[in-house]
Amino acid sequence: MRKSFISVGELYFFTATLHKWNHLLADQRYKEIVLSSFRNLSERGLLEIFAFVLMPNHLHAIIRTTGPNGKETVQGSFLKFTAHAFQRTLRAQSPSELHRFAVDAHNKRFQFWKRDSLAVPLFTRKVAFQKLDYIHQNPLAIHWNLARDPCDYRWSSASFYEKGQSEFEFLKDLRVEFDGE
Repeated sequence: MRKSFISVGELYFFTATLHKWNHLLADQRYKEIVLSSFRNLSERGLLEIFAFVLMPNHLHAIIRTTGPNGKETVQGSFLKFTAHAFQRTLRAQSPSELHRFAVDAHNKRFQFWKRDSLAVPLFTRKVAFQKLDYIHQNPLAIHWNLARDPCDYRWSSASFYEKGQSEFEFLKDLRVEFDGE
């Protein structure tokens, strides 16, 4: 079984990393593409997002899929949509940067996400909240130093959990998932 396998209806810690560890998500335009895909899949009832952080070259999220998106998995649709949108945006606004994602493959010219993203099932409250804490602490890591406090980093769900504030209407509360345990 692939490490990216996600069973419908189960909670997962999901990590997607940009090809060659490129720092494409350091630019707000590309973060907005990711958020747009989260919103769309959430509004369509295909994806529940409980937590996330968008880092310069990867993202982490706690998610649950609720069914396929046609013939595709939801995470496959997410990766495909964002890759196409990244390519369109680069072509239009920064064509000289597109070479960073060039690949010599028979079925594509560019690759934006590394193959086989990581999906770790979250079967217990303890593990789920360890991953939630990891997600929110990620921008504070010494090698990133993107914020001093998790709530200061706009591109995560930390303020939702710490302050009850969020501009991300698609977020669901992980604490509700484990009520009564």
